[in-house]
Amino acid sequence: MKSLRITMSGFLVRPVSIHIALLALALFVMPGIARANVTISEAAKALPDSIDSFKAEGPAAAPTDGSYLQIAGTGEFGPVSTAVRSYRNGAGSGFTIEIVRTENDSAAYALLTRLASHEEIRPGIVGLAGIVSANRIVFFKGGSVVEVVWTQTPGAQDQLLSFSQAFAATLAGGDDEIPVLLMHLPNWQTKVGRAAYVVTLLGLKTVVLNQPVLDALSFEGGTEAVSANYGQSQLLIVEFTTPQFSVDNDRRILAKIQELKSQGQAVPSAYRRVGNYSVFVFNAVDEKSANELIDQVKYEKVIQWLGEDPYLYERLQRYVAQTSAGVLIAVVKSSGLSLLICLGLGTLCGALLFRHRRAQQAAVYSDAGGGVRLNLDELTGASNSHRLLGAGSRPESDSTQS
Repeated sequence: MKSLRITMSGFLVRPVSIHIALLALALFVMPGIARANVTISEAAKALPDSIDSFKAEGPAAAPTDGSYLQIAGTGEFGPVSTAVRSYRNGAGSGFTIEIVRTENDSAAYALLTRLASHEEIRPGIVGLAGIVSANRIVFFKGGSVVEVVWTQTPGAQDQLLSFSQAFAATLAGGDDEIPVLLMHLPNWQTKVGRAAYVVTLLGLKTVVLNQPVLDALSFEGGTEAVSANYGQSQLLIVEFTTPQFSVDNDRRILAKIQELKSQGQAVPSAYRRVGNYSVFVFNAVDEKSANELIDQVKYEKVIQWLGEDPYLYERLQRYVAQTSAGVLIAVVKSSGLSLLICLGLGTLCGALLFRHRRAQQAAVYSDAGGGVRLNLDELTGASNSHRLLGAGSRPESDSTQS
């Protein structure tokens, strides 16, 4: 093996392996490499000279170590630009704004979830989503992640919120929504606040720990992923931009799982390809519960034509046919229902009329067989008694004649 002999200030250094020398050199150079893609020019443009009644105390500058630069500059979020600027009003209140500009909206949201740690992300409160605490607000909008903190004379939180919202209004909106992949999590409304979003394999390995199957993934072509906890289980959805990327990664993942099983290493509790998604469940209680969780993940594709839709005529034909068939079925159903209602009402009315007539006939029943019955036995009361002859009386005509 080759070696180096280094002489410094007249002292002879023992031979050192070339690999050790390169490693030592890398330790000094890598921090500079990690931050080589971090600039302040683009981010500084987003920091105005005044915000409402607050005036900038000086020009935008590069953040010091210990700020977002240490996280944003690691390469997990692509090329970034970051700057910081302080503001103060006449009442003595002051804020410092640190902004990080990423290459796209998804990378900005990924950075926000990384900064959230154990805090909950609340959509819509400032920007598109943010983290609100007593003395600071962190939010994302478009391709920007912003932290606003008190620096002088901290006041009420509503002033911090008002200042943050005023600055958020000056930023470009971008996609004007959180990444859509978040909405494909099961019960996403309750999970979005603590879900982790990543846009690089490096970022994914900081979210899902000690899972060698992730080495089979490739994030080329704009792959993104989201992870959330469901009890003991950790669900991971990796979205690929094309079916080809999805199929290629699925093949590598299945091969990697078989390899890990043969070596007795950790494997996912369950894995399945769903559309352009690769869905993993780690640390589940059993395989059945893991598969039930995957069953709730639905892949929904949306196709938009940039020019004239070549299938518009076919789609219109299909729409007209389906609509006409629906109208015909509705008419048949309504006609049949109307007929049944009419028959039912007619039957009911006929039955009531029949019963009424039978009751009338029963009231005038006579055992004389329809003939006239003489009241010889005086059992039937007279219906018109003033026309009857009194007992022992004779008609006046007879008395006159006599």
